[in-house]
Amino acid sequence: MKNKFRVDESHTEIASRSTIQKALAFVKSGEFEPPYLLIDKAKLKRKATTIGRKIRNSRIFYAVKANPDAEVLRFIHKLGLGFEIASEGELAILASIGVPPARIITSNPVKSFRFLRMAAEYKVPYYAFDSKEEVRKMAEYVPGSNVYVRLTVPNEGSEWPLSKKFGVEIDEGEDLLMYARKKGLNPSGITFHVGSQCTNKYNWNSALDKAKMLWDRAEKRGLKLTMLNIGGGYPIRYTKSVVDVTSIDRNINELIRQKFPRNARIFIEPGRAVVGDAGIFVSRVIGKTKRGDEDWLHIDVGVFNGLMESIGGIKYSYLVEGSRQLKKWVLSGPSCDSFDVIEKSITLPEPDIGNHILILSSGAYTISYASEFNGFAIPKTILI
Repeated sequence: MKNKFRVDESHTEIASRSTIQKALAFVKSGEFEPPYLLIDKAKLKRKATTIGRKIRNSRIFYAVKANPDAEVLRFIHKLGLGFEIASEGELAILASIGVPPARIITSNPVKSFRFLRMAAEYKVPYYAFDSKEEVRKMAEYVPGSNVYVRLTVPNEGSEWPLSKKFGVEIDEGEDLLMYARKKGLNPSGITFHVGSQCTNKYNWNSALDKAKMLWDRAEKRGLKLTMLNIGGGYPIRYTKSVVDVTSIDRNINELIRQKFPRNARIFIEPGRAVVGDAGIFVSRVIGKTKRGDEDWLHIDVGVFNGLMESIGGIKYSYLVEGSRQLKKWVLSGPSCDSFDVIEKSITLPEPDIGNHILILSSGAYTISYASEFNGFAIPKTILI
């Protein structure tokens, strides 16, 4: 194995040099056959313990959907973080590694009956909602629980908007909080989500303004809220620099200090920012073809077994084993489906068949989206 990788500044601006060096050493060992996902434990720890550090009274609940691998969750659990979940499957994984209920919340506003039954048995304490129908479900399955209403907020500047499926406006949010109290639940707070991979730190400004208005309205109605859940949205570097976590946190903290009571508890639900840039996907070139005037490069991981976000606009950076000769490619995954195209026009060094291609900042929303479509196995996750 030659392993001729030329690491330059364009790569170390996306993933740390230490993370890349660890990945290259693991690839050189030849211990596993690609494709597989490597997670740098040192980077994961650093990100997990940095987010929220500058926000007063904050508590982190890692969004399990970003990467639900059991070893990743076990590592995060040992760091003392909480977890945000949406389903019985995610709860089952946490239960299997011994996460106590006090460190679990669910921000899925529309929950399945099976999940509610399981959450009630496990005594999960906090639940999001955004409809009267959900209030009635929770009153039946998890009576007396702490609940928080989801507001809809602007998602401009986010590469993966989340503003259409969930959330309500202020008037409806006020009515829902009152209705939840009437139904015997404990309306304890407000949540929102500025959108995943949010590159505009001022999205949090308008979201917090809106949350403040609802907070004050609830107080005028005799409802004293105690918790503000600011969701996730922290961005990572894929192909370019983004606003850093500390800058976002300082901005949020100043706004919360100005607008909300000093003793308000702040919940944060980072997923991508915790695990994303700690991950490097290791793949191999399995084919090169010519289709008309286009050169196609085929690798062993694609849209269906790990890179689903590529069809939604997320673009990755690549470290290619091979020559310095640059060429424009259509980058394709391994399945027989013509939908399995990762990039339609990307310039990369030309590799030989069998050479490795490392996909940087690929720790989040890769394995969690992966399926066994066309018989390709879900790639293994390995902590290094």
